[in-house]
Amino acid sequence: MASTNRIGAIAVLLIVGGLGMALPVRAADVEGSSDHPLVGRYEGAEIVGYAVSEYDEANLVEGPFSPTSTNGGTGFKTVEGRSALIYYALPQGHSTLEVLRNYEEGLKAKGFSEVFTCATKNGSCFESGQPEGGYLLGQAVGDPLSLPKLSDDYVHNWFQEGGRYLLARLERPEGAVYAAVYLGESGSGNVAVVRVVETKAMETGKVRVVTAKEIGSALSDVGKIPVYGIWFDFDKDIIKPESKPTLDQIAQLLTSEPDLKLNIVGHTDNQGGADYNLDLSRRRAASVVAALVSQYGIAADRLASDGAGMTQPVASNDTEEGRAKNRRVELQRYDPGGGASGGSGGAPANSGNAG
Repeated sequence: MASTNRIGAIAVLLIVGGLGMALPVRAADVEGSSDHPLVGRYEGAEIVGYAVSEYDEANLVEGPFSPTSTNGGTGFKTVEGRSALIYYALPQGHSTLEVLRNYEEGLKAKGFSEVFTCATKNGSCFESGQPEGGYLLGQAVGDPLSLPKLSDDYVHNWFQEGGRYLLARLERPEGAVYAAVYLGESGSGNVAVVRVVETKAMETGKVRVVTAKEIGSALSDVGKIPVYGIWFDFDKDIIKPESKPTLDQIAQLLTSEPDLKLNIVGHTDNQGGADYNLDLSRRRAASVVAALVSQYGIAADRLASDGAGMTQPVASNDTEEGRAKNRRVELQRYDPGGGASGGSGGAPANSGNAG
């Protein structure tokens, strides 16, 4: 934890997106940053960190959550859309309660309705109803390994003495807006972490469905092909319905080439721990095998599954575009006696009846 009484400025700009008319930038704010026009800032606060993405997902606290699950599960709501994450250093001499009340008033004046509010010291943030450390609320902001740091320290460490939280929602014809305000208390000063998600329908049609002929050609030429048309729910191994066109093409190829055997390998980005991502990638690959067997009648002994987790990136994990390329399913021509043509050698895990 930093020992100074003032939070050092950091600037993290992922993807600059149009969030409406920007408010005036303070001289002390990090370069390229601005308040979100629908939320604003507490008077005297300074922006010390800033990240914007045109389309991303976030887990927001919408009710009491378990201290053992600080970024998903009961008490959390997953929302998708244009996302802004803004770190503020709050002025000294002002309590987080005073800041919270001002945010409540300001958001209400702009048409927001309150969804949930809580404080760690009175236990209202947690399922148990018991007071817990502020770190747990800080961890609920997001995965500390993927979040931008705050003054070279993990964000949750700025909640060491407690925290308060507010989630508000604004209904708009073009999509709801969620404003989550996390207020952290520490010996080095108080902070406000503001996450605003403007929900909207994702722009589709950017991933072309690869055809059975193209898959077959790639398998013949190089023994493998990455596939981006298989979609999963966030942090889960459940295949989403929009994956059907790609699954149709894979099944069509397997039906037309009855001697073809495939090893299906899952890949993830680097958000989260290595062991967790490895397990997730294996489960997702197994789900693809299970779908081909149960929905298309492909013989289970023609399919195997494996996972590489975050170990084989094909693009930088520093941007959402790069992470999207790394989240993929790879099809490899598979010879049960000799291993997968495009793999790393050895027999694949979870082969046979998967799922």
